[in-house]
Amino acid sequence: MMMPSVSCRFRLQGQPVSCEPCGEGHINQTYLLITDQGVWYILQKINRRVFRDVNALMENVAGVTRFLAGTEPDPRRVLTIVPTVSGQNYYQDEAGECFRVYVFVRDSLCLQRPEAPGNFGRSGQAFGRFQRMLSDYPAASLNETILNFHNTPDRYRKLEEAVRADSCHRMKDVSAEVDFAQARAQRAGTLQEMQARGDLRTRVTHNDTKLNNVLMDSATREPLCVIDLDTVMPGLAVHDFGDSIRFGASTAAEDERDLERVRFSLPLYTEYARGFLAGCAGSLTDAEIHALPEGAWAMTLECGVRFLTDYLQGDVYFRTHRPGRNLDRCRTQFKLVADMEARWEQMHKLIRSLA
Repeated sequence: MMMPSVSCRFRLQGQPVSCEPCGEGHINQTYLLITDQGVWYILQKINRRVFRDVNALMENVAGVTRFLAGTEPDPRRVLTIVPTVSGQNYYQDEAGECFRVYVFVRDSLCLQRPEAPGNFGRSGQAFGRFQRMLSDYPAASLNETILNFHNTPDRYRKLEEAVRADSCHRMKDVSAEVDFAQARAQRAGTLQEMQARGDLRTRVTHNDTKLNNVLMDSATREPLCVIDLDTVMPGLAVHDFGDSIRFGASTAAEDERDLERVRFSLPLYTEYARGFLAGCAGSLTDAEIHALPEGAWAMTLECGVRFLTDYLQGDVYFRTHRPGRNLDRCRTQFKLVADMEARWEQMHKLIRSLA
């Protein structure tokens, strides 16, 4: 039903012959659309509950992809938006639902988890290259589609409100976690202070720098391009670096209950940092490079604070499938923070050796 009513609104090569669900994303509905001329496309229904201002979001995506296409001759290395028949970046139907189409990147795949040594580092290379290629993009022109997304002091303010309200009577379970967070509150705003002073440059940031947001060549596993640009906004490069480390340099799952299994992996940190800095290829300032460990620490702490806040508020934001999952997530993040603090000099030494 969706195929004839929506696909005809886009400038496709040929007529659609199939349109099947694909991918493992949880936000947007994604379909693989194939035409009678053998051209493959990605058709997506954008989640309006998550992304309320689709026009602002698509302005960001279109601006960034056009800029990248102007500097990258290989079409497999850049997402290509297919315009609507009226020349727009997306189509909105009478019910208010929004759709967009990308050219499918052939012979590519997304890894949901590392399948071999080097995969994590290659994703770092891709995100570093993303930073380098967009280093001259006017970041201030991007729409801030999610306000205060990586404003760590604001995340602390929301935690304090949740602690005071204790609306679900859960404070009795988390006094140790709240104490852990509050003991680091003063340091938590360091990166924002550096940004305000001009020590850290505001750049185009991806804001969801996970392994599965990098397309890899299906044969060589070499990185092709960064995908899922819905959270592209002005931000700090060290936050993008830090989010990858938070998620990828842990020895356990994000919601692991046994904290003995949760450790910060220096080898994985090193692998990613080497790839990221190689991809950046000199586009970061000395201050940004020096602040990379702080980015890893701050993003991990911030995410733990967000999980703790959501637990106190009754698990209203992050999806859970069992009681206590957000608290477990908080505890894993705080364990990683403590591990980073114990290895702080090593983290900095490794960055200096790679820069």
